[in-house]
Amino acid sequence: MTRKPAPMQPPLRIAAAVKRETRTQFAALPYRIKKKGQVDVMLISSLDTGRWIIPKGWPMDGMRPAEAAAQEAWEEAGLRGRVFDDVLGLYSYSKFLDEDLSIPCIVVVFPLEVAHEDAAFPEAGKRKIKWMSRKKAALRVDEPELKQIIAAFDPERLG
Repeated sequence: MTRKPAPMQPPLRIAAAVKRETRTQFAALPYRIKKKGQVDVMLISSLDTGRWIIPKGWPMDGMRPAEAAAQEAWEEAGLRGRVFDDVLGLYSYSKFLDEDLSIPCIVVVFPLEVAHEDAAFPEAGKRKIKWMSRKKAALRVDEPELKQIIAAFDPERLG
């Protein structure tokens, strides 16, 4: 079986930071394969603005980056499954801590093949959760690099 070439990662656009250090976060791209091979991904709403995002959070002591991403997917959306160590790509955004303070973040994205959706999880009822096609999901997220990561995602490329 021939492996398809990986898509090119676009240049990251990092918001200018006034003497603020760039932080790293880890994210899961939750996906499932439906009948006829259709791949759906899950987006969740952010807690503050309600915009569509993927589950993400800060590094966690004692966890590999992919494990931390999977933990965030459970805490934010109740998702459990197989997380891969393959990095799908990186994207940047500004995390607003309050109205006047934001920090630039680089987010590393890992695929999570969802096997189960728990009804009870820490942020249940606080977010909208929606499965959708890759095409629709790519249109709904704001970050240009994340749009490309979602649109180009192909689970057949995973190790």
